[in-house]
Amino acid sequence: MPPSAPLTERQEARRRRILHASAHLASRGGFDAVQMREVAESSQVALGTLYRYFPSKIHLLVATMQDQLEHMHGTLRKKPPTGETAAERVAETLMRAFRALQREPHLADAMVRALTFADRSVSPEVDQVSRQTTAIILDSMGLGEPGQEHPTPEQLSAVRVIEHTWHSALITWLSGRASIAQVKIDIETVCRLIDLTDPSGERRSAG
Repeated sequence: MPPSAPLTERQEARRRRILHASAHLASRGGFDAVQMREVAESSQVALGTLYRYFPSKIHLLVATMQDQLEHMHGTLRKKPPTGETAAERVAETLMRAFRALQREPHLADAMVRALTFADRSVSPEVDQVSRQTTAIILDSMGLGEPGQEHPTPEQLSAVRVIEHTWHSALITWLSGRASIAQVKIDIETVCRLIDLTDPSGERRSAG
């Protein structure tokens, strides 16, 4: 279903059932376990209806990742990070998100593989994942929300680099090429970019 088309309450409920079924199947058996016919049966929708919402398994799994990140964002907002600097808060937030994915390795692998396989036709869903990740990072920085300061172009650039590193860390961990300790070091290292781009840093040091 086109992302621009507003969903009715019934359509939104149907979409939520589909995403729940996708996540459930992926968490049990990974990427290969998510078969469109099984998703349709599990979510109690016709196969043709499922394809109208999600034209392919890749579309579905990338949308599942966006949905999972949205849930994580809600959880993180209930218990905000406690680091003293923006860099520490972002690193803490991303490691909490990483550990949530670590608890469901089959699901994480399925979603990351879909993101890796996504071509141009999946751009809207991939953009949604990126926007959700950006929102999580900016929220932990205290930026971007109503009543808060807007991020500078330099800060947004740093956020993009952090996003790329986080996704890369997920891939290397899932493939067994990086330990959790290595992921933590990489995340903490790249998050230091935030303090370098903080426009208030000069004002603080001058005070």
